Amino acid sequence: MSDTAITVALVGNPNSGKTALFNALTGSRQKVANYAGVTVERKAGAIKAPDGTPMTVLDLPGTYSLRARSPDEVITRDVVLGRRPEDVPDVLVVVADATNLRLVLRLALEIKAVGLPAVMALNMYDIAERQGLRIDLEGLSKAIGMPVVTTVATRKRGLEQLLTIVQGVLASTAARPSTWHEPDVGDIRAAHREASRILSAHVKPPERPDTLTGKIDSVLLHPVAGLLILLTLLFVMFQAVFSWAAPGMDAIDLGLGALGGWVAGIMPDGLLQSLIVDGLISGVGSVLVFLPQILVLFLFILLLEDFGYMARAAFLMDRIMGGAGLHGRAFIPLLSSFACAIPGVMSARVIDSKRDRLTTIMVAPLMTCSARIPVYTLIIAAFIPRETVWGWVELQGLVMFGLYAAGILSALVVSFVIRKIFWRGAFEPFMMELPAYKMPDPGSVALNLWQRARIFLERAGRIILPLMVVVWALSTFPGPPPGATGAAIDYSFAGMIGRALEPIFAPIGFNWQMVVALVPGMAAREVAVAALGTVYAVADAESAVGTLAGVLSLQWSLATGLAFLAWYVFAPQCVATLGVVKRETNSWMWMWVMVVYMFALAYLAAFVVYRLAVAFGLG
Repeated sequence: MSDTAITVALVGNPNSGKTALFNALTGSRQKVANYAGVTVERKAGAIKAPDGTPMTVLDLPGTYSLRARSPDEVITRDVVLGRRPEDVPDVLVVVADATNLRLVLRLALEIKAVGLPAVMALNMYDIAERQGLRIDLEGLSKAIGMPVVTTVATRKRGLEQLLTIVQGVLASTAARPSTWHEPDVGDIRAAHREASRILSAHVKPPERPDTLTGKIDSVLLHPVAGLLILLTLLFVMFQAVFSWAAPGMDAIDLGLGALGGWVAGIMPDGLLQSLIVDGLISGVGSVLVFLPQILVLFLFILLLEDFGYMARAAFLMDRIMGGAGLHGRAFIPLLSSFACAIPGVMSARVIDSKRDRLTTIMVAPLMTCSARIPVYTLIIAAFIPRETVWGWVELQGLVMFGLYAAGILSALVVSFVIRKIFWRGAFEPFMMELPAYKMPDPGSVALNLWQRARIFLERAGRIILPLMVVVWALSTFPGPPPGATGAAIDYSFAGMIGRALEPIFAPIGFNWQMVVALVPGMAAREVAVAALGTVYAVADAESAVGTLAGVLSLQWSLATGLAFLAWYVFAPQCVATLGVVKRETNSWMWMWVMVVYMFALAYLAAFVVYRLAVAFGLG
């Protein structure tokens, strides 16, 4: 057993199950950071081989070739070629979807030319067997010049054998000088021919073809039925965000209320009690209550991705998105933006064309991210009654679906304008391999959900908690002068700031408390909810006993609530997203273009909604 860790890099096509294999190998022993100088994620995990040898496993971004046309593919190429000093691999594991080998064989031929010891892992081998594919493992191994191992990552089958063979190939195969070079058109055609020859020689189609996948695709990819199914899935997802999460939200709300009452009961009145009850519990608690909804949203996204539906949804949306000036590959970044705009912006790297990539980045923050959920849910709970329409549809969920639809529609409109004004020219064709349908691995889904919950909780502790202390201090000091008759917060720094800025926002129906919430809300959208919780708790101690939604329903008009929703559909209330846009575009100009156009849209939308609502007597 060696004390020196072996570095094993996993490389493969997108949708090959590479990340599932990484999760199966490393479990909770993962570390995620960014590569130096770029925002591409560096995923590494420390494990031990069957004989105890330490190993470091790297999960490299998916690629079809080392030619590297996108930022993600550049990182994969550089690591494979040893150009990244922090990650110099000893062994390469080419992860292949056993049901779809044509493109990965071309990549394997490129990997062979690199000269490093390599192993091919035929992942999802159980699905290939079920489909009746006959793969000559020994012949395939000889043809590509590397050992071939079968794995089923979701069931952790073949992992020990894979690690044993990795050790064996490292011990028996010396690294050779790399003969890889940037392939030209002739090289690519030759590689395609060789990959096709290997495929026909060593992979035989099933004697009785599995027609189930074809039958399912004939429905899910139908231009009409497929779109209706996609819209239905999205509709059900947004309904579930309210109905499924309600018990968890109620439990957290009751727990936080009990905690606040207990603290208020055991502590004497004063600044310290106000800080803990009004600043921390009311502020941070008003955001934590939305954790169940965010987890429900992530659960749907993870399940649809693991089922193999995401790539098919991208194909369905290609025609619609192409008409709006977006590349078909933009669907995945935009769908990722439903969870958070930051990974959505970063995942635009999969788009080869710089112009198409920039267009996607500029509209990704318009998609309704999970950080907007606390804002939307708060206002909907305050002003939209909890009742059903048409006998089965929750009205609150229907409004939430409308807000998501508004984000999607605005992204399509903005991308159409960008394409018509700035970028002119032909669209590149959209090509993507459709993965096989497979059942999600419950362990992997649970691990990913836990990671999302941990990120949300860390965000609450790292960003929201200190900001709430600042908001509480601004809302508390200086105290009211002797003989003052108004609320104490009216004389505070927060009151002064809010009233100074109130004239700017008065035309769209915002009061000074809303203005105060918008300022710290630039750090993260959900902070605005926490800020409102702190401001209204400090302003009226009696109001803090009730829910924030109940307080707002008494303090705001319906027109104001609707204008606040319209503002948050468009406003770039997230400094972290703006920072990532700057890094991904390598330009301050495009970041400021985003800030200006999104704030302009937010103000215009809020103005129109507020004025129309007042005109209809809702003010």
